[in-house]
Amino acid sequence: MPIQYARFLVGHERTLAANRQVGLLLAFVAGAINAGGFLAVRQYTSHVTGLVSSVADHLVLGEGELVVSALAAVLAFLLGAMCCAVMVNFARRRQLASEYALPLLLEALLILCFGLMGAWLARFEGLLIPATVVLLCFIMGLQNAVVTKLSNAVIRTTHMTGVVTDLGIELGKLLYWNRVKGGLPVVRADRDRMRVLAGLLAAFVGGGVVGAYGFKRLGYGFTVPLAVLLTVVALVPVWDDWRDRGRLPHT
Repeated sequence: MPIQYARFLVGHERTLAANRQVGLLLAFVAGAINAGGFLAVRQYTSHVTGLVSSVADHLVLGEGELVVSALAAVLAFLLGAMCCAVMVNFARRRQLASEYALPLLLEALLILCFGLMGAWLARFEGLLIPATVVLLCFIMGLQNAVVTKLSNAVIRTTHMTGVVTDLGIELGKLLYWNRVKGGLPVVRADRDRMRVLAGLLAAFVGGGVVGAYGFKRLGYGFTVPLAVLLTVVALVPVWDDWRDRGRLPHT
């Protein structure tokens, strides 16, 4: 990947084009991890809604252990988002170019840990599922917070509910028959936004297909290319900060 393009994607200076392109990349990664993780532990980990609902279900059914497991998963997602906020604000106060790259580099490391840990824990079924679910939820919380911060909450990549809802709204506008009466405003679809939303959905689905196929063929080894991809993207701004460390403020 060209160095300038990596700086463009996750550097300090943000543009609409950069936000959209990194959004597509991270939607692909989220889809792959979500699908591969499901094959590993039979549970989706990229969105909290189902986890919160399962807390209520298990609580009513008196399934205490499952309540604790679901709460742990929600807490892990929350801690992932908190970790991202701490890292981004730490970097901002020091005027680092890697304020968004650092969380992505951590995500790459954790994805690699998922691959290594999963292969080892597979021999201990009792430990595999809870440990893997917690790790994956932390990763997804971290990633969701990264893209939320860099896009000012415009783009989401780990869950498609909002994306599909917004896409449906724009499609509804597109199909609306405007009969101009009394000077009422014309309903128009935002075609550019539709392309972005459709792209995010396609990237997530494509990542899911790749992740499911990769896990089926390679097992936990499918995580290595994903970790390498994120590392390549994030490493350039981190290197820039390391190179310029003598000129950075220490606040």
